[in-house]
Amino acid sequence: MARVAREMVEKAGVDVDQLVELLVKNAAAELTTYYYYTILRYNLIGLKGEGIKEIAETARIEDRNHFEALIPRIYELGGKLPDDMKAFHDTSACPPASLPEDATDVQGILEVLVEAERCAVRGYTHICNLTAAKDHRTYDLVLAILNEEIEHESWFSEFLGEGPSGHFMRRGDTSPFVSKFLR
Repeated sequence: MARVAREMVEKAGVDVDQLVELLVKNAAAELTTYYYYTILRYNLIGLKGEGIKEIAETARIEDRNHFEALIPRIYELGGKLPDDMKAFHDTSACPPASLPEDATDVQGILEVLVEAERCAVRGYTHICNLTAAKDHRTYDLVLAILNEEIEHESWFSEFLGEGPSGHFMRRGDTSPFVSKFLR
């Protein structure tokens, strides 16, 4: 644990135990989303599904990167991951992004994808609000993740016909905001 880092965050008025709990829950959401997106991506088939598959893959890889980037901060603040994977899954800040009953329903898969991203946007916005001007390191990390989650939501919402977002799919560059935390 980075004892002075935790002390400074506490002195700034952040409930560090609550923050660590939120970070662990969001790390669980990222890892479980990575898992569920794997299943969703494999079921994006046919003319409609193939056009979405690459975007779902980018979001999937970036969610894994978000998980990897969150872990050091959790431990720096004195937290840890649960020893039990099932317990970790069940602490997720977001519900499982499960495959719809009809695995061939591309529209249904898109709705699952966009709702997972919207849950992530809500969660990271909350953590940003808790840490703004108080915990610069956590804020910077979570803001980077939030930027990528907003882009993921935008990509999927466009496919649902909710309007243009102005965001473009990344070509060969995953996690442009979070990559500095993965070194």
